[in-house]
Amino acid sequence: MVLAAGLGTRMRPLTDDRPKALVEVGGRALVDHVLDRLADAGVERAVVNVHWFADRLETHLAARGRGPDIVISDERAELLETGGGLKKARALLGDEPVFVANIDSVWIDRGDALNQLARLWNPSMMDAALLLARREASIGFEGDGDFFLEENQRLTFRGEAPAAPFAYMGVHICRPDYVAAGPEGPFSLSALWRQSAAAGRLHGCVLDGDWMHVGDPQARDAAESRLAGG
Repeated sequence: MVLAAGLGTRMRPLTDDRPKALVEVGGRALVDHVLDRLADAGVERAVVNVHWFADRLETHLAARGRGPDIVISDERAELLETGGGLKKARALLGDEPVFVANIDSVWIDRGDALNQLARLWNPSMMDAALLLARREASIGFEGDGDFFLEENQRLTFRGEAPAAPFAYMGVHICRPDYVAAGPEGPFSLSALWRQSAAAGRLHGCVLDGDWMHVGDPQARDAAESRLAGG
C-alpha cells in the first residue's frame, strides 16, 4: 500500500496545484520513486490512497506505463491518516502481509532494502517490521531519531532519551488486519507501534544507503542535489 492521500501542507507552494505525490525529485514524481522501488522488489499490485487533487493523481497513475498494477483507495470524503487509510483499504489488500510505504521517501540503495525487509519479516514474532535509516545518512530529516535497534532486531522507541540513532524511513511490512482494532476515522499507526514495541513485536532493519526525507521544498532541493551527485 502506498500512502499518497496527504495534503502536503509543508510542501507548499509546490502542492498548491498538485498532490504531494506528484512533486518531482530528479525528474520523477515522488509516487513514481516509491512505485518503481516496489516494482523492482517484485510487487505486482499496489493500493494507492487518494484525497488532495485526487483526479490528477489517478490520471498520472493510469498513465505510468509499468507495474505494479494500481488499485485506488478513495479518501476524497475524509483524510484518514496512516492507520485509518490502511484500515479503509483492508478489503482491497487481501490477507497476505503488505508493504506500506509513504511517498515522501527517496533513497540511494547500496544493498537490497525492500527484499532485506521482506526476509526479516516473521509474523510469528512480529506485528510490524520497519525499514530504518541511520541519522547520519539522512537528508531532510530534522528529528532526533525514532528508535534504538537491539541485536535481535527488536525496536524500542527513543522515549526520554535525547537522541536515537535510527529514523523510520517510511516503509514497513505488516498484516492488513494489524489495524483492525483501531478506531473508526482518522488515526495514526504510531500508537499501535508503541503497543507492539512494548510487547517485543516491533522489529526493523537498516538501509545500506542514503535516505532523503522529502518533506518540504528545501528538502526537495537537497534530495535533487544528492541524486545528482552533489
